[in-house]
Amino acid sequence: MIKAMALSTSRLSTETPLFQDLIADIRKGSIKIPQFQRKFVWKEEQAFKLLDSIKNNYPIGSLLVWRTSQKLAVERNIGNFKLPKTDDMIPTDYVLDGQQRITVVYSSLGAEDVSEGFSPGYDLENQIFVSLDENRSALVFPLRYAYNTTNLLDFRTSLLHSTQKHDLQSRLDELVAAFTNYRIPVVTLKDLSISEVCPIFERINSSGTKLSIYDLMVAATWSQNFDLNEQVDGIAETLKSKNFHSIERGTVLKCLAAVQFSSIKQDQILRLRELSREQMTELVGKTTEGLRQAVDLLSTEFGIYTWAFLPYEALLIIMCFVCAAESVRSNAQVTRARQWFWRSSFSERYRVGGENFVSKDLTDVQLFVSGNTKVKAEDFGNPPERDAWERLKFRSSNSISRAYILALAQMGPRNITNGALIDAAQALSTYNKKEFHHIYPKAFLKRNSSIIGERNALANICMLASSENGKISDNDPQKYLPDCISSLTLDAEAVFASNVLPSPSIHSYSSEVPYIQFLSERAGLISNLVIKLCEGNRA
Repeated sequence: MIKAMALSTSRLSTETPLFQDLIADIRKGSIKIPQFQRKFVWKEEQAFKLLDSIKNNYPIGSLLVWRTSQKLAVERNIGNFKLPKTDDMIPTDYVLDGQQRITVVYSSLGAEDVSEGFSPGYDLENQIFVSLDENRSALVFPLRYAYNTTNLLDFRTSLLHSTQKHDLQSRLDELVAAFTNYRIPVVTLKDLSISEVCPIFERINSSGTKLSIYDLMVAATWSQNFDLNEQVDGIAETLKSKNFHSIERGTVLKCLAAVQFSSIKQDQILRLRELSREQMTELVGKTTEGLRQAVDLLSTEFGIYTWAFLPYEALLIIMCFVCAAESVRSNAQVTRARQWFWRSSFSERYRVGGENFVSKDLTDVQLFVSGNTKVKAEDFGNPPERDAWERLKFRSSNSISRAYILALAQMGPRNITNGALIDAAQALSTYNKKEFHHIYPKAFLKRNSSIIGERNALANICMLASSENGKISDNDPQKYLPDCISSLTLDAEAVFASNVLPSPSIHSYSSEVPYIQFLSERAGLISNLVIKLCEGNRA
């Protein structure tokens, strides 16, 4: 993490310029939007509210700009308006916070009347802001006339034809005065490095958007001819067929650093800026291939069909590193990869530890998968104790819950209601809670509050198609489960086994078996499955 540091007064200043001054700076190109800022996304309603606040002299917040002579390789225009090029020696003010507001102000007041983009007007009769695209009339004042004396006077004169001329002109004068006299606070950071800007952005930014290490790398792209965003988007696009195109862009950056430096520490990520365009192009190709193989392995061996279902980001980064170094193809290599994956997932190895911990595992996992005996499977963790499955709660955001569902999917589960094979790919691609079923329904357990045992325990969860889930609803399991067993006839044993459920020939589902006993029996079966997976075996 980048640490905050105190700034001297010479490196931080606050001014309150008029909108006219800001617009003049934008026109000459000394104010720009860096690439790491999101695009203009405000809707008209939001823009109108901002303009109304200005008209009423309400505060609209401050702008945060970073003044530096360091030119960022990729810059964005203000809204739809192309900004002029500037001399590399002239310091530039990059907008860190306030892009949406400054875009509305420039588009409303600074753009040419004929320019495309957001162009508001003020309806003097109804006293509201409107879009000129839909409301061109003699009583709607184009806001872009406010700083154009000729257009402003011509419009004001035209109001003399109205029976309400005095009221309309008075409203116009008040409007123009409000916009021409409005001052907005601008906080300027002067001559700070990229790493110094990051913590300041995070703390001051009113929108709550954090400036990540990826944003910094995009802003400080190492070559005028190399667009990091474009390259990372290209890598993500290659993973689309495996539903991994929504991969976090910061994760791709970590993969690049891992492949290049065998580390994902921040200082190593920042070193990527030192690579030439040719070196980066080569690295992108190598990382892309590593990610392709890693994603293929994650989907075929572990049933991970989408980025969103990955228990830990580190699992993909490490697997990418291993696959980029050597293909994981032999049975022995795949077995060891399974051992590492399941042990790391079920022991929640990457829940804490950070970049140093993951960086160390890069080489350790590679050595282990390649067969180096110095690294043991146990080094990556051990499966939970048997009784943990009775206590651990099912949560969609919980990594061990995801690993548990992946383990269930390894069994080729079938619906306990009709024996039909469950489409695990569909269930895991969407991670739809409706595809998972409380064997003892929560509502049933809540009604019978005297029943002992964790209602949301992982041992109480099985996979079930959403279409079948509704049929069971909150029914008594000692009634609906025997009905399921009866309708499945000879298939009952196989169907229950596919869901890691106690055998109907051993466990009496129709008798008064305590819920806590059911959890205990199933926890034993789950534990056996997880141990088997952690040993590198298939289910």
